[in-house]
Amino acid sequence: MNYNEVKTTIDMGGGRQIEISTGKLAKQADGAVVVKQGNTMLLATVVSAQEAKAGVDFLPLTVDYQEKYAATGRVPGGFLRREGRLSDHEILICRLIDRALRPLFPDDYHAETQVMISLISADKDIMPDALAGLAASAAIAVSDIPFNGPISEVRVAKIDGKLVINPLLSELERATLEFIVAGSAGDIGMVEGEAKEISEAEMVEAIEFAHKAIQEQVAAQVKLAELAGKTTKREYNHEPSNPELREQIFAATYDKVYAVAKSASAKHDRSEEFSQIAAEFALTLGEEIDEETAFLFKKYFHDVQYDAVRNLVLDEGIRLDGRDARTVRPIWSEVDYLPAAHGSAVFTRGETQSLTSVTLGAKDDEQLVDGVLFRGYNKFILHYNFPSFSTGEARPNRGPGRREVGHGNLAMRSLKQVLPTGDENPYTIRIVSDILESNGSSSMATVCAGALALMDAGVKIKSPVSGIAMGLITDEKTGKYAILSDILGDEDHLGDMDFKVTGTEKGIVACQMDLKINGLKWEVLSQALEQAKEARLHILNEMKKTLAEPRADYKPHAPRIVSFTIDKEFIGAVIGPGGKIIQEMQRETGATIAIEEVDNKGVVQVFADDKASIDDAVRRIKAIAAKPEVGEIYEGKVKSIMPFGAFIEIIPGKDGLLHISEIDWKRFETMDGIFNVGDMVTVKLLDIDKQGKLKLSRKVLIPRPETKEA
Repeated sequence: MNYNEVKTTIDMGGGRQIEISTGKLAKQADGAVVVKQGNTMLLATVVSAQEAKAGVDFLPLTVDYQEKYAATGRVPGGFLRREGRLSDHEILICRLIDRALRPLFPDDYHAETQVMISLISADKDIMPDALAGLAASAAIAVSDIPFNGPISEVRVAKIDGKLVINPLLSELERATLEFIVAGSAGDIGMVEGEAKEISEAEMVEAIEFAHKAIQEQVAAQVKLAELAGKTTKREYNHEPSNPELREQIFAATYDKVYAVAKSASAKHDRSEEFSQIAAEFALTLGEEIDEETAFLFKKYFHDVQYDAVRNLVLDEGIRLDGRDARTVRPIWSEVDYLPAAHGSAVFTRGETQSLTSVTLGAKDDEQLVDGVLFRGYNKFILHYNFPSFSTGEARPNRGPGRREVGHGNLAMRSLKQVLPTGDENPYTIRIVSDILESNGSSSMATVCAGALALMDAGVKIKSPVSGIAMGLITDEKTGKYAILSDILGDEDHLGDMDFKVTGTEKGIVACQMDLKINGLKWEVLSQALEQAKEARLHILNEMKKTLAEPRADYKPHAPRIVSFTIDKEFIGAVIGPGGKIIQEMQRETGATIAIEEVDNKGVVQVFADDKASIDDAVRRIKAIAAKPEVGEIYEGKVKSIMPFGAFIEIIPGKDGLLHISEIDWKRFETMDGIFNVGDMVTVKLLDIDKQGKLKLSRKVLIPRPETKEA
């Protein structure tokens, strides 16, 4: 044996344990661990370059999370039969880990760093995303990479009225709240999740409960690092410094930057004025400056902006656009903007604008999800697009990135909570939010526009949803802080918190919080939530001025869906051999037909843009699924002729025998010349025998001739 494996365990209660081990796998990485709970195993590795690239003034951190199909004993789909690009589900977990780790690296550490987490074995009832942040942090803990951690992530849910850490997947169906919470031993750094209209106090309680579990997992990582002898971190020098230049830049530009910040100018005007101040000072450095001076000038001027904007808020209570801390920017909205869409809305708040559409689709439009741990269909889809023109930039459109996937997911989770369920919503619903302008919280604009568009489409949502992004500015030296409602893009970049909260009048339905500071007090978090509630309700009232509740009916051009059930035995008859019957009905009626077995019944959905198509398809299906009834009269078609009679199809797929003796009161010796195949014949069903054979008669429908007296 050529390895020295060490382990620690975390007792989760109820007989559940998490084991963290290192020293056995991936030993050439800077740090590597295996995290195991039950049959679920995650391999996490971290590698960081020894030196930073010249001119880099940020941390080039990449976090990749991937679920291996072999973990559940499956072969991947697709032509290549191998794992491909990360799915949206995996990207969302990457973001959860990245957002928890990134703020804890030293500000002056700029070496290219890659964290990789792989699901290598899976228990289908143990959710690996709740363990992935722990695994990533543990890998860093047993490396020599500088890090102000460890951190960990846990899922907290309230199930049957009780808070639970890392519940089983099967238990989550009963949860009234579900958050992923990340933090260090002393602080909370990230929160994301959804809830069923909970109160602000209930949310704080859940986060506090989660933090206690995080502290236990952090302690286990510290112990693991000590056992592995990995407590010494590498020395580095990734940032040159020039205190004299820094002092010179502050002295020459701070007052000018402060004045621009206080002028309440528009986003692009403000950016242009900042650039002009920087350019004027750059001239004083001479025409030829070396790379190091250029690098430091850029960094120090950013520090000037950082200090000036924050001090303006803390000292004078004035924000970049002139608002105070609690004021929400002006709002206007409009519905039914797109006449051909099934529902649409424009929502504008300040310099942020979303044009959102709703499309109502059939069952065939459901999204197939073929993941490692989940295979099934999704009938609610939300796509968020962020084109470059929304910020006045020109760059190639390469499709949605991780940011777009994350923002769309937050909006989806918010609106999902108020959608009608079961028979109240037969549609597959797709929402598309195109951000046309952006200066702060476009995901929250998507939530507001999405709620308006759903109501415009006539979807009977339980209640409208609004969202707000909150910010925080703090001064650790003086203890001053300011909570900001409806933050701008610059306030997000230069501030200490980005806290997005969505909800109805009754309570919170989703949230996403990222902190960049240590030491957030619980009372500050509670205050931020209460201020967010005030802003949410204000936005909700503005939305209601445009549309307060769902329209009474769908748009005239919106498709209609008729749902009904048939006996299970008729499913095959409706579909036909190789789908022949159902395809023919769809082609001839113009309707889309979906049929599936649910609870031993055939559930049929007929989807079309016009009533005539639906009625035609429904009539045909019900004819196929009808049960022959003794005593009923049918107009049937001659399907075949035999010497002893004819087989008549009285309903699609159901033939009965019209015996030669039942054709007429007079006697026929042969079937020749009586019927042709395809003739329509009126018959009465006399009997159904034990084998299910149908006995038909035509003569009982013909008056019996009078017999002549002898």
